[in-house]
Amino acid sequence: MTRGQLRIYLGAAPGVGKTYAMLQEAQRRAARGTDVVVAVVETHGRPHTAAMLDGLERVDLDAVPARKPELVVVDELAGHHRDVERLLAAGFDVLSTVNVQHLVSLTDVVRQITGVAPRETVPDAVVRGAEQVELVDMTPEALRRRLAHGNVYRPEEVDAALGNYFRTGNLTALRELALLWLADKVEDQLGRYRADNKIEATWETRERIVVALTGGAEGETLIRRAARIAARSRGADLLAVHVTRNDGLIGADPAQLARQRVLVEDLGGSYHQVAGADVPQALLDFARAVNATQIVLGASSRGRLAQLLSAGVGVTTTALSGTIDVHLVPHERAATGRRTRMPAALSRGRRIAGLVAVAAGLPALTGALKLGPGLSLTNDILVFLAAVVGIALIGGLWSALLAAVGGFLLLNWFFTPPFGRLAIAEGSNLLALAIFVVVALAVSWVVDTAARSTRRAAQAGADAQTLATVAGSVLRGERPLMALLERLRETFTLDAVILLSDGAVVASVGNASGPVGSEVKVDNDLIMLLYGRPLEASDRRIVEAFAAQAAVALRQERLAAEAAAAKPIAEADRMRTALLAAVSHDLRTPLASAKASVASLRSADVDFDDEDRAALLETADESLDRLHRLVSNLLDMSRLQAGALGVTLLAIGAEEVVPRALDDLGPQGRTVIAHIPDDLPVLHADPGLLERVLVNLLGNALRFSPPDRPPVITASALGPSVQIRVIDHGPGIPADRWDDVFLPFQRLGDRDNHIGVGLGLALSRGLTEAMGGTLVPEETPGGGLTMVLALPSGTMTAPSPR
Repeated sequence: MTRGQLRIYLGAAPGVGKTYAMLQEAQRRAARGTDVVVAVVETHGRPHTAAMLDGLERVDLDAVPARKPELVVVDELAGHHRDVERLLAAGFDVLSTVNVQHLVSLTDVVRQITGVAPRETVPDAVVRGAEQVELVDMTPEALRRRLAHGNVYRPEEVDAALGNYFRTGNLTALRELALLWLADKVEDQLGRYRADNKIEATWETRERIVVALTGGAEGETLIRRAARIAARSRGADLLAVHVTRNDGLIGADPAQLARQRVLVEDLGGSYHQVAGADVPQALLDFARAVNATQIVLGASSRGRLAQLLSAGVGVTTTALSGTIDVHLVPHERAATGRRTRMPAALSRGRRIAGLVAVAAGLPALTGALKLGPGLSLTNDILVFLAAVVGIALIGGLWSALLAAVGGFLLLNWFFTPPFGRLAIAEGSNLLALAIFVVVALAVSWVVDTAARSTRRAAQAGADAQTLATVAGSVLRGERPLMALLERLRETFTLDAVILLSDGAVVASVGNASGPVGSEVKVDNDLIMLLYGRPLEASDRRIVEAFAAQAAVALRQERLAAEAAAAKPIAEADRMRTALLAAVSHDLRTPLASAKASVASLRSADVDFDDEDRAALLETADESLDRLHRLVSNLLDMSRLQAGALGVTLLAIGAEEVVPRALDDLGPQGRTVIAHIPDDLPVLHADPGLLERVLVNLLGNALRFSPPDRPPVITASALGPSVQIRVIDHGPGIPADRWDDVFLPFQRLGDRDNHIGVGLGLALSRGLTEAMGGTLVPEETPGGGLTMVLALPSGTMTAPSPR
């Protein structure tokens, strides 16, 4: 039986129009004669969606096999993906919908963004396996307007939804998740299509620039050139790759590669390392695998003879690149093609032992053969060949070469007619001796090369283990620079390690009482001094890798120190701004009101009756009460600026503090609509300071709200915090002025009463931050301003939206 086809409508959030689009497709198919049935659909009371069901047959999900339609509509895949799988296996085509929040791979991310864990999920493989996935997209602003107009949820649910799951930031992040997930699926589909059709040519769907690094000094120039090329193309990717030999023995300078990796990542690129015996082919295989469009290589300055013997990596890569553009960049420090001098394969003692074996062993072997039973020349040659191999194993290449020459002379003198002369009478003996010399030399070279390779492999393994240990100790340490220097000192048994910046000591470990054993230049400003034994040449490369990482760690520590030093200054500036804002208006207004009332009462020019006198006294009393509150706020702000504010953080429920703030507002507070859930986690705040903040925010909202639309205060949990939102439907403030409302003198009363947000915002933000929270403005859908107060809390327990 042929499996049915699945078409899915993917959305970033509820209300974007997935079900409507699905039913629209069902209507189109039905109009073309397709037998369509609707098994599951959720309209959520949305009239436009319900209207799309007109004319479509409704059946139960269990009745679909007996009905045998051509196309089945099953809404909300997350709750019915097993039923959909059964329908597809039975040969039915299916239309379905899913929100990105329900994909299993994204549930943790969605929970971090929204604070809500989806109740139902669907495996990514089910959605990826669909023949078609269509994104139903809508901007966050448009979706919030749709929600505000009542086109998604019931009117009584709108304010809570806008203040919780449907925040602009949440919707933007969910939209990005949906776009990225669908882009990955499209990339997978493109890759499968290219593989199925055996397409190896590069398809320039996006500029991807690969820069090849050898670990040489020219690497930084190549990286910067590749970055400039990438910058010319919007959205281009920069990838750096280093190709190592399969045996891992011929490696680049790890310190250079470490610095170049940091540079690549600073420029927004990524670093990769691949292995391959053929460097040009490995480089091209990587470039084709990532669908690269351009390769940047360093031009070699090898001589003509070397180019005749070998074309080189650049020329070979260019010849085999096909449709990939190759840039050969010349550089004054380009690699010259000289081979790195290989280290000695054996220790000095073993080399001396090999020479002793030649001097004493060959004469002894000659005597034994002369005194023993007479053997043929062929057997004598084999015995001497075995001796040469043994000497090669003991003393290495030069001992074996000396043994081969000595063996040739001894065989010629003692065992080849005419005896006692360096002459050969028969041509066959000459051939045999010549073969002996060639074989002896070849075996000696192979044995020596194998010994060198073994030693270098052991050294590479030790270096890798050292670097792995360093990385672990640095990652686990609170001070990575000191941990790295201490690990360097321990690894190479040094007395002390000192890092200098422009001649000044920036970090040191150990006792630097003795002489400097070695000096390593990190960059133009940094020098590392190593006290104790001098470094061996084989250790210097790994030490330079330590030094490069030390430079990175120092930079990170300096940035952290600068940020820490700037924080108190920023806090002081913020407090000073709040004080100036309060003095400029908040004190002057109640003083002026109280003074005017008292002056009127004392005036002899006007005779006030009892009612007028009581009104003036009430005005003076209210003004002085207001002045008392403001002075208290100013004193607290002064203490906060001096670091002496008594902030007592307690576990308190929003349902406790909000009513008290409403009571402080008097009769106006009773007009505010409050939606405070009973199951909110407790928040951590100073009850008195929080009450003052809420009174200020609610007072501003009341001042600007129209009479028929009073302010709303809601509370909800978001991850590790509780958010209290004060929502008004007044004239609002342009988004580009949101930051200005917390600056000095941006207050109501001094200027036009129809702009700004009024009294207390600078104070409110300062008090909120003193409690470890944040206070930010948002736009109210449909017009107005929402102030979002976030404070630390416990765990979120709200259910997932439908």
